Amino acid sequence: MAKRKTKFMCQECGYESPKWMGKCPGCGQWNKMVEEVESTGSTRKGAFANTGNTTVAAKATPITTIETVSEPRVKTDLNELNRVLGGGVVRGSLVLIGGDPGIGKSTLLLQVSYQLAKKAHSVLYISGEESMRQTKLRADRLGVTSDNLFVYSETNLHEISLTIENSNPDFVIIDSIQTIFHPEVTSAPGSVSQVRECTAELMRIGKTKGIAIFIVGHVTKEGSIAGPRLLEHMVDTVLYFEGERHHTYRILRAVKNRFGSTNEMGIFEMKEAGLEEVANPSEIFLEERSQGASGSTVVASMEGTRPVLVEIQALISPTSFGNPRRMATGIDHNRVSLLMAVLEKRVGLLLANQDAYLKVAGGVKLDEPAIDLAVAVSIASSFRDKPTRASDCIIGEVGLTGEVRRVSRIEQRVQEAAKLGFERIILPENNLGGWTPPRGVELIGVSSVSHALKVTLGG
Repeated sequence: MAKRKTKFMCQECGYESPKWMGKCPGCGQWNKMVEEVESTGSTRKGAFANTGNTTVAAKATPITTIETVSEPRVKTDLNELNRVLGGGVVRGSLVLIGGDPGIGKSTLLLQVSYQLAKKAHSVLYISGEESMRQTKLRADRLGVTSDNLFVYSETNLHEISLTIENSNPDFVIIDSIQTIFHPEVTSAPGSVSQVRECTAELMRIGKTKGIAIFIVGHVTKEGSIAGPRLLEHMVDTVLYFEGERHHTYRILRAVKNRFGSTNEMGIFEMKEAGLEEVANPSEIFLEERSQGASGSTVVASMEGTRPVLVEIQALISPTSFGNPRRMATGIDHNRVSLLMAVLEKRVGLLLANQDAYLKVAGGVKLDEPAIDLAVAVSIASSFRDKPTRASDCIIGEVGLTGEVRRVSRIEQRVQEAAKLGFERIILPENNLGGWTPPRGVELIGVSSVSHALKVTLGG
């Protein structure tokens, strides 16, 4: 009998090695190398061609001779989800949804399954973590009931493939990929080999039969989806479901989307009857803003195609250590250090002996340049202990020489601020021309950080 060949594989990045190593050379993680038995044969199937419900062996074809059929996207009743997906669900796509335990991934997908089933679509919900009775209990709590929604509890990929083949659904939900195992792969469920082979098989099924498949993925303590990064490369769309378990608001964010923008964001509120979409998130983020407090400003940020008004808070206090602390939540730490250097060099604020703490209220992460001016004004407001006007909205990018540079989509930002009652908009001077501002709003163009501080703080 031939001796079984083994290899060591990193459970974080999928790096393979013939011998055990304490530190993975691929990702640098410690104690992640696990011994696995090498497969005698490949479990991968051949190439596929997306031709609806018919499996056809793919071959090299001139691109000019390929016929394209523009199928309409399937829309759910959740407009927030449709926006994040790029306009709806694409048939034959593979969508990966990751999030912390208890955040609401299964609840969201069960609600989406019901909405699709109501529109005469056949939906197969496969649970590897719950029995069919437990899934039914959760469905009763959410008011989910439809003859087009089928529930199946199984972890064996071969049985799942046969069930999909026999029932031929329009949509499939896999909850979760870490519990599914391929019987021909000897490693444990959730390992790199199992996740890779199971996802490859599901991708083949979805592409050849035109079935849209949603996959739930667990996340690690660092916040990334468990398993190899290869999993995110294989699927068409990667969505992250974010939020605090002890708060009601959830944020659905696209980090990869082959059929739409990756900057879109959907806001949901967790209630007893399930998740409800939030139509106007700007009101949510500003409803608890303190009046007359220093270090608080409001900025109109773009999240994909939607303008969102959020509050930026700063707290500047003298340090009691040799090196001052710089902490930021929701903003890039390096951006904060850069803006503080600009304020010290170009405006003359002595911040070298000050601790700085910055936060974006509401748990939103902002990474666009248009928030620079609002961050700078917040820092200066807290340092001078002078509050800004509650009716001010500040927009602009800050350069290293202290200039305020133009930003994109200024008209949409201003209209969103005017809709929420902001009376004065501080924006780059170069953004003033070429468009008509809404009534009742005063636009003040500034050319430098010093000019913006004179307008907002009076000096």
